[in-house]
Amino acid sequence: MRNSRGIGASELARRVNVSRQTIYAIEAGTYVPNTEVALHLAQELEVTVDELFTLEEDRQEGPESLAAEVLSGTAVGKGQPVRLCQVETRWISVPVSASPYYMPEADGIIQRPGQTSRRAELVVFAKDEASAKRLVLAGCDPAANLLAHMVEKIGGIEIIPAAASSKLALTWLKEGKVHVAGSHLEDPKTGEFNLPYLRKEFPGKDFSVITFAHWEEGLVVGRGNPKRLQKVEDLARKAVRIINREAGSGSRALLDRLLANAGIDRNEVQGYGREARGHLAAAYNVVSGDADVCLATRSAAQTFGLDFLPLHSERYDLVLR
Repeated sequence: MRNSRGIGASELARRVNVSRQTIYAIEAGTYVPNTEVALHLAQELEVTVDELFTLEEDRQEGPESLAAEVLSGTAVGKGQPVRLCQVETRWISVPVSASPYYMPEADGIIQRPGQTSRRAELVVFAKDEASAKRLVLAGCDPAANLLAHMVEKIGGIEIIPAAASSKLALTWLKEGKVHVAGSHLEDPKTGEFNLPYLRKEFPGKDFSVITFAHWEEGLVVGRGNPKRLQKVEDLARKAVRIINREAGSGSRALLDRLLANAGIDRNEVQGYGREARGHLAAAYNVVSGDADVCLATRSAAQTFGLDFLPLHSERYDLVLR
């Protein structure tokens, strides 16, 4: 208000008989003037007292609202914390989960989910330049957060991991919603990973493929292997409960292929229809006792101190357009 009137702080202080520091404190909201000073200020600035201090209150900006697309394989609800990123001209929100003891780092929360899970109205706490300087990495590798810490430490670039199956990650990449997609989709005819699927889904498109990891997938079982599982055929035993991965994941495709090769109908497997989203989530179901076995990586088993029976080696690639 003072600046719009072209009055300096020292001049206004002289007119209302206070110090210049008092003017600065009033403007910063750290000092509330008495009635006499408030009346003098209103007179000098040619406004009413109500207008003057209503304007001061209006200057305190509340959280910003923003419409953004939501990267999630499942429905999200009101209050879900999210990280905020910009992919070209799109605002993208990535749901984040809390640890057992701490709240997640977030830039905002979902205020109103959209009619579809793809869009939502957000209340944003921090929409700054960093949001436009982040890279969104979709995929299922549990080491994505370790990669993010290393890249930020070395290169100063912030990576926001978005949990997704291989097919969902590549779909988001194709739709321009992420910068990088991780995948371990094996072509059953050739045994090649990712490239045959990419040539089919990205015809005539340029993309870069970087091998990020080679890992073992196998049966993750309780410590000491209490069910004495040894091979895929053991999954058909009535006393064995499995937790499966979601459709579109490389692990789900591998399990289906192994069951078919063993001549086992999926309906014979107890728990085939129960799904966990991610290697760690699947392994957690085993350590918590909700399942006897899952198909996941060796690192997922080691994370929870579980036993691991290797079945297959895979290549995990990062795909960039």
